[in-house]
Amino acid sequence: MRILSGIQPTGVLHIGNYFGMMRPAIALQEADANETFYFIADYHALTTIVNPETLRTNSRRIALDFLACGLDVERGGTLFRQSDAP
Repeated sequence: MRILSGIQPTGVLHIGNYFGMMRPAIALQEADANETFYFIADYHALTTIVNPETLRTNSRRIALDFLACGLDVERGGTLFRQSDAP
């Protein structure tokens, strides 16, 4: 099954982000039948964040947190920033 989900970089992640999005996303990558695509929804965050440096910093933090929590891009999961997709 193909799975697509995103998370907005609107601030520092909290426990609700972990249990609500990140933990289930990481669990879905465990099944070999799943093809996972997770993205940092930086375009969606433009309604909340106007400072470009803050948006870049938050996006980097989310990527690092996602990887630190167990997202394994070597197993076939994909993590990308929304604005990088043409």
